[in-house]
Amino acid sequence: MASGVAAVLTALRQRDYLSSTDCSAEETQGLLDLAAQLKSGGRRIDLGNRVLGLIFSKASTRTRVSFQVAMARLGGQTVDLHPSVTQLGRGEPLEDTARVLSRYCDVLAVRTFAQQEIVDYAHWATVPVINALTDLEHPCQALADFLTMQEEHGDLVGQTLAYIGDGNNVAHSLMLCGALLGVNVKIACPEGFEPLPGVLDQARHLSQHGATIDVLTDPAKAVAGAQAVYTDVWASMGQEQEQTQREQAFSGFCVDRALMDQAAPGAIVLHCLPAHRGEEISAEVMEGNASRIFNQAENRLHAQQALLAAVMGGL
Repeated sequence: MASGVAAVLTALRQRDYLSSTDCSAEETQGLLDLAAQLKSGGRRIDLGNRVLGLIFSKASTRTRVSFQVAMARLGGQTVDLHPSVTQLGRGEPLEDTARVLSRYCDVLAVRTFAQQEIVDYAHWATVPVINALTDLEHPCQALADFLTMQEEHGDLVGQTLAYIGDGNNVAHSLMLCGALLGVNVKIACPEGFEPLPGVLDQARHLSQHGATIDVLTDPAKAVAGAQAVYTDVWASMGQEQEQTQREQAFSGFCVDRALMDQAAPGAIVLHCLPAHRGEEISAEVMEGNASRIFNQAENRLHAQQALLAAVMGGL
């Protein structure tokens, strides 16, 4: 199996990962399989002291730490390049920064606001660039999410994931990655908070194995028959001033016991964290037997370890 995964993922060497769509269906599944091997200890990879550069313009706990630990477990190291402590913060052009850092680092992980900024990094850099979150997508999170579903329920094809909340970057990546993996994805959100129509169309076009991608306004209809129920904060980073307005708009969209009772038997609960108990998820569900939220958080490490190994040719 290890050699099979390596054969599938060899094509990712020196490739960027800016979107879930940057991998084929087979490559996406291969990343999950490699992540599972690394997590179980069935596979060890030593990249020989390669260097990851983190360029994070947004706050981060799980993404930052999981990338650092993933790189350490691969025998490499990480340098933190926050704009506040580099010349980026003083207006040095991105195109200069990307080219210089490519001479020092073997891969860059960028967490920023505009998707175009990470596209520009990839254009100017001569090493792989990984999207560690933008306002448009969070592809590394989606890999960990579907790894968690696969661990719990096995083969992903034909499973259903219901996402309850804002049609944000996480929802976009779940739709795109889920479509590639053959997972039915149902997004439930209030009117005016839907995912971008272009992303929805793209996900439907990419859909494998007859998977359906739907946007609904009724959480109960979305969770019916779902193997996983997922939520996220109602106000993402940069939207804090909209918190009160969003609390009103999302009334009735809390993942609580009553909603979970309508999901499939054995359904699990997912949340990308940080969580606001009593808003998008009840404390009871967050801490309940169905919760796999902390397994999901751990899986950021394993999924990103697999991705780093693949793009740096460590297979």
